[in-house]
Order: sequence, then C-alpha cells, then structure tokens
Amino acid sequence: MSETTARETELLGEAVSYDVRRSDDATEPRIDVDIQGVAVVLPLDSSEEPETLLAENATWVVEKKRKYDAYREQVPERRFEPGATFPYLGEPHEVVVERRGSSDVVDSRFALAQHHVEQTSVKRALETLYRRKARERFESRADHYAAEMGVEYEQIEVRNQRTKWGSCSTTGTLGLNWRLMMAPPEIVDYIIVHELAHLRESNHNDVFWSLVADYDPYYEAHAEWLEEHSVRLIFSERDL
Repeated sequence: MSETTARETELLGEAVSYDVRRSDDATEPRIDVDIQGVAVVLPLDSSEEPETLLAENATWVVEKKRKYDAYREQVPERRFEPGATFPYLGEPHEVVVERRGSSDVVDSRFALAQHHVEQTSVKRALETLYRRKARERFESRADHYAAEMGVEYEQIEVRNQRTKWGSCSTTGTLGLNWRLMMAPPEIVDYIIVHELAHLRESNHNDVFWSLVADYDPYYEAHAEWLEEHSVRLIFSERDL
C-alpha cells in the first residue's frame, strides 16, 4: 500500500518540486533524487515532516537535482524510422526495413524484418532485436568470464531498469540491462565482470575491487565512462 502527493518548497533559493510517498514498504524516512525528480519516502506511520527533511539535506538535494536536470538536457533525440541511427556496441548503426525472415544486425545496419515492423512498429522491432542480441552477448561473455574467474551463475535475466546496469542475486541470477548493447564492448564486459565478482564477494570492499581489477584492469575508467555517458544509452522517453 502506498500514496503519493505532489508539493513544492524552496531550497537554497531554488524552487524544488517533490513528491511525498507514504509506503508500507519503507522502514525509515529517506530522500530519493533521480531522473524522475525528487521524492521523500516515508513509512505510513511516520510523523517526519518532509519539508524539514529536505531542508536538513538541502545542499545534497539541490546538487543531485541539478545533475539530473543537466542530464535530461543531454538526452539524445530518437527517431524511430528508417534512416535513423542508434548506437550498437559503441558504433552508430542505421535503421533499415527489409523483406527478410528475421531482424538482424548486418554491416553497421539494424536490418529490421518488414513483417515485424508492420505487425508492431520500428521502435518495438528495434528493441526486440537489441534484447535478442543482448542475451546472446551477455551469455557468451558471462560464460567466458565465469570460466576464467572460477564462478558459476544460475541464469541471466535481460532487464530494462532506468538507472541500474546490472545486479547479482544471492541465488546466482545475473540481471543485465539490454541498453548496455549501446555501449562499447569493454563497458559490457566491465558490468559482467562486476556482477560475477559478487558471486565471490557480496560487498564492495577492497577484496571485491581487487577481484574486478584482475579481470578488468581498467574498471575505474569504464565505471567513469558509464557515469559520464550513460545518457547516450537512453533508448526512448520511457527510460526517463
């Protein structure tokens, strides 16, 4: 059970719109700031004043809000039509629609099957192709690194979280975001190595990062690339 109300306040001289969410899943008050905006999340029985909580954390809230405001301004304009280009493993690929049995990536082109486009749309056909290619690559690279690292994973789930690129459950399920297929290959490998490392060490401690470094010596640069360029991996307005 949850309920949401919209409000506005002033922080450091700046008008800030925010949502107040009361949820029975929340165990303590918290502030979320992401691409969706600012939200104060409270337990259902909390007496905490949202405006007081925001005021106490004003500098942090405003800085993060400005970061995401700038991020939104960098969102690429996507056209879901033949002739448009989308990144694939870091390189631009042109969207074409052809009479073919199935969609595929061919010679720097997204060759979409005409019958699939007619039944759905360019957007749906393109996302389906990305997801299929993501599963193929994720499984291939995860098998490669799992063998090198001496770990075993249970399965891979291809997901589409807004802000998370990968996850690893305690049962060994790797959750990997299909939009990683827009990033350069080394970024895909970094996320896979990162999640597989959690099968050996659950915490982000020195042991964990040492393990990641053994299989991706440039992991810091790859993490920085994702931090700076993740806006390039936005597929559509649904990702915002």
